[in-house]
Amino acid sequence: MQRPTGRQSGFTLIEMLVVMVVLGFLVVALTQGVRVGLALWHAQQQRLGQTADLDASARVLRGLLTGIAAPTPGGFGPGASPSGAIKGDASHLAFVGDLPTGLGTTRRADISLELSDKRLVLRWTPDLHEIPFGPPAKPTVTELIAGVDGLDIAYWGAPATDQPAAWQSRWDGPAPPQLIRIGLIFAKGDRRHWPNLIVAPQL
Repeated sequence: MQRPTGRQSGFTLIEMLVVMVVLGFLVVALTQGVRVGLALWHAQQQRLGQTADLDASARVLRGLLTGIAAPTPGGFGPGASPSGAIKGDASHLAFVGDLPTGLGTTRRADISLELSDKRLVLRWTPDLHEIPFGPPAKPTVTELIAGVDGLDIAYWGAPATDQPAAWQSRWDGPAPPQLIRIGLIFAKGDRRHWPNLIVAPQL
């Protein structure tokens, strides 16, 4: 008698198709996972970069406003006026302070903080005690933060000796206010957050 033939070993066509489909799903899942991971990493790095920019700008402003220069009498030369007066309103602040040079030293400068083309910038020129000959020096513009829609500056102090201290929208005088508050407004949808920076100037 003839012995019945056994079942052939190996995979059938259907089994191979199932394996290929499952493998395809795994490859797609891995590709999407890598893509999502890279997107999350990029968003995190961008967020960290924006936060670092805000932190660095806040430290710069705190250092400048803390070291506002004391008023000095008139400089040398005819027409010289006292320096060190602080003037500002809700969208602009001008004062005399010390700017770091990057070499471990500072230099006295006339500084203004304002908005320019949706950028928070510092404009400064060297603070000279003498009357310069020729045209005035062109101010140097340094960008602190980009994409700013609004700037809100307030000053805590008494507008007159017989009045109580309160937040003022304008300050003009040789003595600085007791506190300076700086708030920034970003565009709608901008995820950056700027908590109000409150600084006590120390002469």
